[in-house]
Amino acid sequence: MSQSNRFSSWKYPEIREGEPTKYNWVVQNLDGLQLGFATDIGAFTYINAKYGVIIEEAVQIGSHCSLYSLSTIDDKKGKIHLKKNARIGSHSTILPGVSVGENSIIGAHSLVLEDIPDNVVAYGVPAKVVRSIDG
Repeated sequence: MSQSNRFSSWKYPEIREGEPTKYNWVVQNLDGLQLGFATDIGAFTYINAKYGVIIEEAVQIGSHCSLYSLSTIDDKKGKIHLKKNARIGSHSTILPGVSVGENSIIGAHSLVLEDIPDNVVAYGVPAKVVRSIDG
């Protein structure tokens, strides 16, 4: 199924503060979330948007991911920005102040501690760029 067909009837999900959506993902600090068109967020994903989370259009986030704009362990805080067409693999964690570039792919079970540029594949703990994506 092509992306255009898959999202032809996409609608913004109903999101309530701290409550699971009908797709079973949760947002805390909802006022800090900017959600783009045709996004796909997997079940059991947690988003803390206290210091801002921008998810641009056509971003896919796998199940069981965590996006933290605030880390209470080391007191870091900062906006997370997932750019257009980024893909985040299941069970990945993105920490405060990180951007994931346009068309980039983060492999499953990755810990993203620093910015990932456009058009690359990155994975690991911590996530590192392993190759470019040829257009």
